[in-house]
Formats: sequence, C-alpha cells, structure tokens
Amino acid sequence: MWRLGSKKFNEAKDIKYNKDGYFVKNESSLQKKRKVTVITPVYNASSSLVKTIESVIDQSLGFEHIEYILVDDKSTDSSREILWEYAKTHKNIIAVFLKSNSGSPAVPRNLGIELATSDYVTFLDADDWLHKDGLEALYELILETNDNYVVGRTMKAATQGLKIVGEHQSVMERRSVSPYSIPHIFQHLGPTARMMKKKLLMDKQIRFPHMKFAEDKQFFIDVLTNSPTISTTKQVVYYANRLDDNESSLTTKTTIMEKTDANIAVIKYVKKKKLPMEHEKMILNRLYEFDCITRLFDRYHFLKSEAKEDYFAKFQEVLETSNDLGYEISDNFFHPINKVIYQLFKQGEYKKMENLIRWNKKEKFKQYLVKDNLPYMITPFPEEDLKHIRVTMLAVYKNGYFDEETYKLEVDVYGEDVDKVSELVFRNRKDVNEEYPFEFKADGKGKESFTVDIHSLNELPSASFEVFIRYDVYKKISILRPELIQFEKRTFNFYTTINSNLGLKITEP
Repeated sequence: MWRLGSKKFNEAKDIKYNKDGYFVKNESSLQKKRKVTVITPVYNASSSLVKTIESVIDQSLGFEHIEYILVDDKSTDSSREILWEYAKTHKNIIAVFLKSNSGSPAVPRNLGIELATSDYVTFLDADDWLHKDGLEALYELILETNDNYVVGRTMKAATQGLKIVGEHQSVMERRSVSPYSIPHIFQHLGPTARMMKKKLLMDKQIRFPHMKFAEDKQFFIDVLTNSPTISTTKQVVYYANRLDDNESSLTTKTTIMEKTDANIAVIKYVKKKKLPMEHEKMILNRLYEFDCITRLFDRYHFLKSEAKEDYFAKFQEVLETSNDLGYEISDNFFHPINKVIYQLFKQGEYKKMENLIRWNKKEKFKQYLVKDNLPYMITPFPEEDLKHIRVTMLAVYKNGYFDEETYKLEVDVYGEDVDKVSELVFRNRKDVNEEYPFEFKADGKGKESFTVDIHSLNELPSASFEVFIRYDVYKKISILRPELIQFEKRTFNFYTTINSNLGLKITEP
C-alpha cells in the first residue's frame, strides 16, 4: 500500500522534460520485456489512484510480469506525488509526466502505446480497478486463441450495487468468432476489460483521436474492424467506478452537445472507411440509435431543458450524415420505440415526440396488447401511430405451481424471437455474477413451460433471485406478472383475491 515517503516529491528538481514534453520515471525498465502492458491515463485522480494501482499490483498473473505505464496529464492535485512514490518502490511502474495538459485521455493513452514493450496491451482508467484474476484470464485467452482482441466481463460499481456492463460480450465463452456474429458488439466500446496485440495497433496505426469524448469508440471500432476473429470470457476483469462521489471523469464534464458533436465526427469517420454495408450498418446503428437518440433525447436533461430547439437542431445535424448512405438507418434500430421517436422527429412532431419520451420514462408499469402473436405497448395517446408501439419481446406469467417434487412454470412468450428462447435463469440479486440457468423448453408457439425438480432448486443458496428468460444466446426478458393484459381486443385482468388467491376477469371492448 502506498505511503508518503520521507523525501517529498519536488517536480522542479526531480523532473526534466525531454524535447517531446514529457519525463519518464523508470525509463530503463522499458528495456525488460514483460507479458502484459497496462496503460492508465491520469488526471487529478488522487482520490481513487491508490486503489487503481494496488489492483494491478495484486494481479494473480504476478506483478513482476506486468509493465504498468501511468501517464499523468499535468495533474494539479497529489496524483503526481502518488505516482512518484509508487515508481520509487516498483521499477516496473513506469510513471510518465507530461509538461502540459493535453485536454484528452487520447494523448496519455497513445504515449502509453508508443512506450509499451509487451506483446499485449490493456487499458485501465485511473478511477477504476481490476479483478485480481482479470489480467491472467485475458492473457491466457489471447495466448490460447492468438486473436488480435479478447474481452472479459466489466462490472459497473454504483451506489446501488454491482451491475454487468455489456452483458452480450461476457455472457459466454467464445473462441475465435467473427465480431460481426455478435450483433451488439459495437454497443460498448470503452477501454474496459479488453486486451489486444500491440502489433495490431502498430501495423494498422490505430491510435486514439484527440477528442474530449468518443475517442474510445473510434479506437475500438478500428480494433474490431481489423480483427477477423475475437474471443470472449465470462471471467470478471474490470470494475468501472460509477459511484456517486466519482467526479474525476472527463465524461461527466462534457456537455451533451459536445458529446453529440463527437459522435457526429465518429459517424463521418466510419463512413470514410468504406466498410461492407452490413458491417457499416452494425457500427452506425450504435451511433445513430444509442448515442444520438437514446442519449440525446431519452434523458431527463432533454425533458428538463428550456432550449429543446438546440436538441432538435443538433439531431438534424446527425440525420444529415445519413442522407448519402443508401439505406434507411431506422431499419437497424434494436428498439421499436426509437423508430417511433425517429419518425416523429422527421415529421416535425416535436411535441408528440417529447410527450412520448416523458410518458415512457415516467410510466414504470405499462400495459400490453398482443396481436398476431406480436407484443405492443399500450400508450395513453389517441393518435393511431402512437396508441400501440411494438416491443421486441414480451413474457407473461400464466401459471406456476408445485406438483409433488417438481415446480412447473408456464409462460406465454411473444415476439419475433420466440424460437430462440433457451433458458430460465435465476440470478442472485446480491451477486449478479452468480446465476443458475435451467433449460426452458418451447413448443414453437410461444407457450413456454419450465419444469424443475425440487431437489435442484434446493441446491440454490438462500438468497433473493432475479428471474428472467434468456433468448438468442445473450438477450434477456423479465417475466411480466401483470394485473392487466389485452389480447385480440379482449382485456384479461389477473388479480389477487382477498384470500390471496389468483383471480381472472375477462372483459369485451
């Protein structure tokens, strides 16, 4: 653990910058090649930096096999002093001090790439930390597969508890698969829980662009599009600090308009790559739907803003980048409600669009209609284009009971991917990495049934579990146990009687 040394760090005396404007503490250690290089950009991270560094020192891979490069971007707090003390104690901690602030994590990360001597590179932000087995898991995986890129599990550490980030990436063990075989792979493009060959970065000249925001998206788009195959693991690798008191991130200091400008720049960059159309669609969908609809509009900053015209003008800039694509961008949207928002915007129905977004965020317990075995969300709006909005998948509880030594659960599942339903999963609410999947059989018509031996249930620990259905490998849907659902114009109202029994009332329109 870091302790303040007897001789205080004196930047004026201890640091002599080179002609490129930086100084390297323990530069001679770069002559010894190690297994993995970890790169951490640092700026005013003194409150979290010790935990970050210690998580690397404590790696099961063995710290002696790790080259740890931390590049300080002219911090004004005690970050530099902390780095100096650690570098005095550990020769494989390469502390790099920039003469002036660059204003972006791109410069520190790129310098780390240039200085790295290991064959494999990974990134760790200065307010995050690693699982003790994280680097070993990624290192063994990249050696096993010889892929350019491997990725593990990222956990978001928030005040409310831990949550899996980008579950599609780490839901299963994959070996040397095409990145395009994972439809959501471009949805999470941060630096967390991933390792790549340095040779790829050097041969393809892949670097972080100098941007306040979205520089990691462009970087990892380049990595993925230059990786014919990638591999994934369920092993927890990385903890992303999203605690309420974490205010050191540059992202939290970037306005939504600045973020959208950065996303527009990335869209233009992707278009210039002239990728195969299906590959381009996958990448741009993340930028159009997630970054420029969900993050721009489906947020309280939009609903509370008194300058909504600025939002509309900015999104118009976004749409102008799609004019020459030759295909309709909304055809690739994952969420049907985003298609409705998109169409309302194009029609100039800004107030309707705002009202829909506001209702969708406010109304937590929604009602649904099933028509032709497809599920629709019922809204309070009378307009025909807003009254019923498609949802991707819907699972509705029908019955559940114990029969001798088995438990049987009956669920109706509606949507286009009913035939891809595979498992019923019990996930520990206090430890989301602990889950128990059971095969969930389908009859091909959405009438799903699940039967489990009581002895199997008895093997689960005493805990509270989230219950959901997994389909299409990694996607999941919760099981709705509603008081009300509509089907083919009839209303089915399930309710609990005064004697705690289940009742049902069916009404005609």
